Amino acid sequence: MTAALAVVTAALLVLHPAVPHSVGHLGSLLESFLPWLGLVVLVVLGAALLRRSRLACAASLLPVVAWTHQFGALLLPGPGSGPRDLLVVQHNVSDENPDPAGTARALAAAGPDLIALEELVPPALGVYARTLAPDYPHHAVRGTVGLWSKHPLTRTRGVDVKPRGITGPWSRGLRTVARTPYGEAAVYVAHLPSVRVGAGGLASASRDESAALLGAAVAAEEYERVLLLGDLNGTVDDRGLAPLTSRLDVPRRGFALSFPTALPVVRIDQVMARSVSVGRIRTLPATGSDHLPVAARIGFG
Repeated sequence: MTAALAVVTAALLVLHPAVPHSVGHLGSLLESFLPWLGLVVLVVLGAALLRRSRLACAASLLPVVAWTHQFGALLLPGPGSGPRDLLVVQHNVSDENPDPAGTARALAAAGPDLIALEELVPPALGVYARTLAPDYPHHAVRGTVGLWSKHPLTRTRGVDVKPRGITGPWSRGLRTVARTPYGEAAVYVAHLPSVRVGAGGLASASRDESAALLGAAVAAEEYERVLLLGDLNGTVDDRGLAPLTSRLDVPRRGFALSFPTALPVVRIDQVMARSVSVGRIRTLPATGSDHLPVAARIGFG
């Protein structure tokens, strides 16, 4: 039994793209929590050692190797900061945040060059703008998403990521150009639709449709350097975000589990890039949101 469980766990880690997606989006559901198969690996390894079975011990090495191959690099320290790095922060601040001013001050205290925010609602939007203005004189807002910057922003426009099933007002994407000391880069900020887990599996059709729209916008982007910051309501392993992860690089160091704040189990707050490097991603201390902020260094080479 232990050996069989070890083989199945290893197979899921390696062959997760083959898990059917047509029924309940089971593929995305598995991939959302894929790193947590590491707990099964520990159970399998412990059971094999207790049984002192050579077969079970040998089989238990399969998921250990598979998990290490898949996620081991995330545990390694990232490279140090370089002379041409920007620090960026991504945070869904929550439309029910009781202390937007405190949240803004906490984010600014990390000293980032760019701060991307989602779930900006009046009157909290004005609070964020006033609080961040001294250190971040440049900002762009479209709907409920915004970007604050130490560097000039130009050519700002909205990005349509609205799925067909949403009929009311809904604006959750923007694109702007940041004039950094190391060159210009197109910066996208987005908040994709939420997903829900129920008896029928993972309800992610709207999120997937929105990700496809955002991926098409990134593919058509004229600037070579691209940054994407946002609450994408999906992990980088989730095939629903393939329109983005197939076009953009993701952090290769750090887990930075960001949701929910009380017991983070997934990172759905993402930093991705093209033609610049994404360093180690990490979480910042909790604010008044149900998400943790994440921060990453972007290297311009």
